[in-house]
Amino acid sequence: MTAPTTPIPVHLHIGDRRLAQASGGTHDHIYPADGSTTSRIPLAGAAEAQEAVEAASEAFKSWRRSKPIERRQMLQRLAQLIRDNDAEFGRLGALDNGTPATFAAGGAHIAAEWIDYYAGWADRIESRVNSTVMADGELGYTLAEPYGVIGVIITWNGPLISLGMKVAPAIAAGNTVVVKPSEMTPYSGELFMKLAAEAGIPAGVINMIPGSIEAGDALVRHPLVEKVSFTGGPVTARKILAACAEQMKPAVLELGGKSANIIFPDADLDAACTFGVFNSIGMMSGQGCAFPTRLLVHTDIYDQVVERVLAIAAHIKVGDPFDAVTTSGPVINEAGMNRILAMIETAKARGAGTLLMGGNRIGGALASGYFIEPTIFGEVDPDSELAQKELFGPVLAISRFRDEAEAIRIANATRYGLSAYAETRDLGIAMRLAEELKSGCVLINQSRNIQPKRPFGGLLDSGYGREGGKEGLDEFLRVKTVGIGLPR
Repeated sequence: MTAPTTPIPVHLHIGDRRLAQASGGTHDHIYPADGSTTSRIPLAGAAEAQEAVEAASEAFKSWRRSKPIERRQMLQRLAQLIRDNDAEFGRLGALDNGTPATFAAGGAHIAAEWIDYYAGWADRIESRVNSTVMADGELGYTLAEPYGVIGVIITWNGPLISLGMKVAPAIAAGNTVVVKPSEMTPYSGELFMKLAAEAGIPAGVINMIPGSIEAGDALVRHPLVEKVSFTGGPVTARKILAACAEQMKPAVLELGGKSANIIFPDADLDAACTFGVFNSIGMMSGQGCAFPTRLLVHTDIYDQVVERVLAIAAHIKVGDPFDAVTTSGPVINEAGMNRILAMIETAKARGAGTLLMGGNRIGGALASGYFIEPTIFGEVDPDSELAQKELFGPVLAISRFRDEAEAIRIANATRYGLSAYAETRDLGIAMRLAEELKSGCVLINQSRNIQPKRPFGGLLDSGYGREGGKEGLDEFLRVKTVGIGLPR
């Protein structure tokens, strides 16, 4: 395994200060591919959260009045700098969470795409006239204004992409941000902050504080934080909402998922199965909230699909994140590995489905890391825990359906509603599914998820609010109505 030979320095970024020590203690970052400690990460406590919010609040006074074209140009420079450093982001992403370096480098281009998209909105924020002097005897219009300080809390599975999705629209709209990234993935954020400064974004506009639970709580509860944007799980989200409720503070929540991928008999089975396998148990070792981790297959083609899926999955190369041939790395940490393996054993013991492939920790040369075999269950009971609960690992559950109505019923029978997928050449089926599936996104025939031009977000236990599209910008603007009575 290619791990760093010397520790990588990580800091808290508060205003124009870079802190190597903080009141929240430290966290030993573990490289998940071999279990080695790569760095000791300083953790913010409540004190540093307070300082970061104050720095962001001070920066907001001038940032909100900055010329929109200048905000656009800074964000465009940042996007290009991220592209220029894709190889380094690939290296740091592999160290962060074990994502293969080639895929992590591709994530840099996705993040840059989001930043470029919202750069384009920075000087296109408009007001709307809603009454006129001639008709109403007054001038009435709206102002779309930034909130102020936004508290941003992101999780560990895609830190750089999350920064692009959240920070870019917030600051394009004129807000400032305090970001609390996961201490488990500190390195991508460190480079991001360096490049933000190089792009000319003023100190205090973006503050980053990897920190303790106390830091996150202090950030959410701070009265100068006007809105919270959170990516993570429903349990933490409920605690955030409870804290926000005390101040009537709005939030955007992008939470988990248990997305279904429905394959109909008329689909291109080779393309559908390749997409279904790679995007569920191949990419990021299945650690993605919007991944299609349930495969619903029409009974007429069930055996054909299972045969294809197993053949494709057999070619997933699990291994060293720095090996160019690796397509899937380890899961995030030992605790995550043990949780996933325990859920697999529970599914086997309860007869939730038939284990067709995998289900074990990988030994041999990978024994020191947190590697799990790509795992596939067939004939899965749609009501079982295996089909209902988010595993967040390389586990695919395949179930049968007899007709369109049953497919919709099974797909909708969870507490999640982040994404839904389907494979069919029948436009009528596709259009009906788009309306009937309870999900924030419905994606037909391998349509790419999480594009900046389209709103992304969920419902139920998958959260609420939207990232992407103009709706993602509007999350960081609030509307003020102005009426001016004029003498006739």
